[in-house]
Amino acid sequence: MHKLTRSIQPPTCLKKYQQGTDNWGSVTPDDKGEIWIKLDAMQQYRCAYCEAAIKTERVNSNSHIEHFRQRRAHSYPQGTFLWSNMFGSCNRLDSCGKHKDGLPPYNHQDLIKMDYEDPEEFLEFLPDGNIVPIKGLSTTDKHRADETIRIFNLNGALRQIRETEIIGYRQTAEEFAIYAAEFDEADWLPLLQDELRKIKDLPFTTAIKHLILPA
Repeated sequence: MHKLTRSIQPPTCLKKYQQGTDNWGSVTPDDKGEIWIKLDAMQQYRCAYCEAAIKTERVNSNSHIEHFRQRRAHSYPQGTFLWSNMFGSCNRLDSCGKHKDGLPPYNHQDLIKMDYEDPEEFLEFLPDGNIVPIKGLSTTDKHRADETIRIFNLNGALRQIRETEIIGYRQTAEEFAIYAAEFDEADWLPLLQDELRKIKDLPFTTAIKHLILPA
């Protein structure tokens, strides 16, 4: 989970639909394709929550258009066609959007919204694949970090998946730790910045980043 930059201009097709007259089932496949173009540009074909790679084309899709605030009648139906309420999520049943939508009611304001806030100001990604609240948060912010982890189930099965994805970068992390301990920052910082550029569009990029950054 990392900061996302949402296009100010919503997909044009959303103007066709009105809450109270239409429902999400009214949205045509072509119009969902237009929405996905915008989501893919924002998320780089990764789940907005777990950062796993997702396929968003109609054939062999393993993803869905996710409503951050649930569009159920007792939740936030007025957000059904609201561009700022949409993300792309993987289809894992035990995490991310589908897990969230299966939970009992919760306060949506407890969730970290990635196009509005920077999750890295709340969450730390550990070398073993776990995600925890960063140290020093206020009581309110720690609660929000805990709730975001719980509601999207960002640990659980995802912990092992995340650890497997980042294990190949452990040697790189060890090398940068040595550089930081033995050399001036000016000598190794350009190498680190180059490595961060290489990983920025990879699945699980935030976990890789937190692994290789020197303590």
